[in-house]
Amino acid sequence: MSKDSSKVFITCALPYANGPCHLGHLRSTYIPADIYARYNRMKGKDVLLVCATDEHGTPIAVQAEKEGVSPLDVATRNYELIKRDLELSDISFDNFSRTTDPLHYEISQNFFLDLYNKNFIYPKTIQQLYCPECERFLPDRYVEGTCPHCNAEGARGDHCETCGRHLEPVQLVEPRCLICNSEPEARESEQYYFRLSNFQEQLKETLENNTQFPANVRNYALQWINEGLKDWILTRDMDWGIPVPLEGADGKIIYVWGEAFLGYISSAAQWARRENTPWEPYWNDRAVHFIGKDIIYHHSIFWQAMLMAYGCKLPYNIVAGEYLSLEGRKMSTSKNWVIWAADFMEKFDADLLRYYLVANAPLTRDTDFSWDDFQRRVNDELADVVGNFMHRTFSFTHRFFQGEIPEPGKFNDYDQQVQKEIAESPGRVGVHIENFDFREGLKEIIKLAKLGNKYFNDQEPWRTVKEEGDRAATTLYLCNQIAKVISIIISPYLPSKAGKMREILGLNAGNGDTLSWDDAAGFLPAGTPISKAKPLFAKIDDDVIAAEKDALYKNLEETEVMDDLISIDDFIKLDLRVGKVIGAEKVKGSDKLLKLMVDVKDKQLQVVAGLATKYSPEDILNQKVIVLVNLQPAKLFGIKSEGMVLAAGDSLSLLTAPDATIGERIQ
Repeated sequence: MSKDSSKVFITCALPYANGPCHLGHLRSTYIPADIYARYNRMKGKDVLLVCATDEHGTPIAVQAEKEGVSPLDVATRNYELIKRDLELSDISFDNFSRTTDPLHYEISQNFFLDLYNKNFIYPKTIQQLYCPECERFLPDRYVEGTCPHCNAEGARGDHCETCGRHLEPVQLVEPRCLICNSEPEARESEQYYFRLSNFQEQLKETLENNTQFPANVRNYALQWINEGLKDWILTRDMDWGIPVPLEGADGKIIYVWGEAFLGYISSAAQWARRENTPWEPYWNDRAVHFIGKDIIYHHSIFWQAMLMAYGCKLPYNIVAGEYLSLEGRKMSTSKNWVIWAADFMEKFDADLLRYYLVANAPLTRDTDFSWDDFQRRVNDELADVVGNFMHRTFSFTHRFFQGEIPEPGKFNDYDQQVQKEIAESPGRVGVHIENFDFREGLKEIIKLAKLGNKYFNDQEPWRTVKEEGDRAATTLYLCNQIAKVISIIISPYLPSKAGKMREILGLNAGNGDTLSWDDAAGFLPAGTPISKAKPLFAKIDDDVIAAEKDALYKNLEETEVMDDLISIDDFIKLDLRVGKVIGAEKVKGSDKLLKLMVDVKDKQLQVVAGLATKYSPEDILNQKVIVLVNLQPAKLFGIKSEGMVLAAGDSLSLLTAPDATIGERIQ
């Protein structure tokens, strides 16, 4: 195969090393990138496909703290799982590294210093959340609270999943420390900022003028830019991460998004050292990023601005895959409403998944994984269309022409039309892949297989072989050429199955990357031996799909039941004590509420309780009651309530402890 002089640098978004891959990851990022890489290799281009696991950041540190192990232990465990998942999915990386690799540390620190020395990074004293109980500043993911923009609870210190807004921890309403559940306080801390605001107009111009960027990337990023960019904090106070390489910056690390992008470069540099060849020419020819929808603004704004500051060529394209839901519901790993890549590949061929996830919807649109639809597409399109056409073609070639491609007769108009489609299909599919319309390219291949089936049926070679042998020979000649073309142009999509097709045709049995795309339309000569037909796509039975759906819904039901349970750790957090009611009065304007003052020995709590329909203030005064004393304060009828008095059922019977000592904890 002739080698194109051009190079292509292809990256996949770095999978975060806090768990294995699920089908959503594969659909949005890794399968599209692999299709593009395999196609470009077949076009003779010099391709470098790299990735790495993203192993710093607070979620891994928090998980390690909970498990009582080091963050590196957590990251290493998940690196192995992720690497396995991507290998099972047949993703053809040239290098897959880790951001804990020493080379990544070196490159990241040098990049930081370069931007600092150019005055694109500067120190600034700011307010940050500090936990007095843990005695440390809290990085963003160590804090949760209420989003100041949409009022959603459970917003993280860096991001609200409900409204999608970027946050700083100090912006959260009623923040809580994730480790000890106490309320942190704001204190001064010196951090380092990147001058993102300097690149407002340059980024806007780049996004508006780069016609390669898909609409979902351009529109989302421009929305952010039009709201006005602010300088971006680039450091954190914590141990887990890459140390800031400046004097006096002890205890500070580079924010994970300040160094994770450089995983593309460090992975390429690791490959370059191994292969003893530079990686830079690949980037400078054409760099393409494949990412998920959730990190569009990180790549289109933060990363591009950092590259501008450094003086690097910007990426040719940023391709962002939209979300994959599951059986009509949003995927949720916490509820186990998810299909893990390794679980899927235990039971089904990876090529079936690659086909379905591409064929189901354009990459720029959200789509859904449905077990029933997966079965339908595999059975109706792969088995009945592609597999059936190949099997009939190869079987009839053996049955009537001794396993060799026959010499064709004179072509009629129909034959010429088929010949034209054979010649033009590779070009049409290639244009779609080059335009990142992977689904459209796959549809063209299925369209060609459907044409092959129709042509085979219309020509009736089982009949004409007895009456007019030239007609049957011409039919099988052209059908074998269709099979040959499909076996090559389907290679980027279904590398394993394509290899099996080519084995039958006597072509190379590799993964397709050594084949030339441009030779796809060249015809196999008459007399070429063809092996006997082998099953390519087996139909999936109803009971197999029913079992998968049952298992999935059972997971959800079990999780929903478990959602009602609490752990011993949750119970220990409840501080229940014996308290004496030393003051009681009705709340004005309410028939149900009493305002109580409760003595719990070391302090007195004001509690608003819904007991007025059963107890008068006199009834409850001096009673020894059970009180939840560490309840987050709230206001009822404008009155602050600092705890909860326990009562049983609809009868509102007070839980009392007449013989207990005031202040005793309920065990």
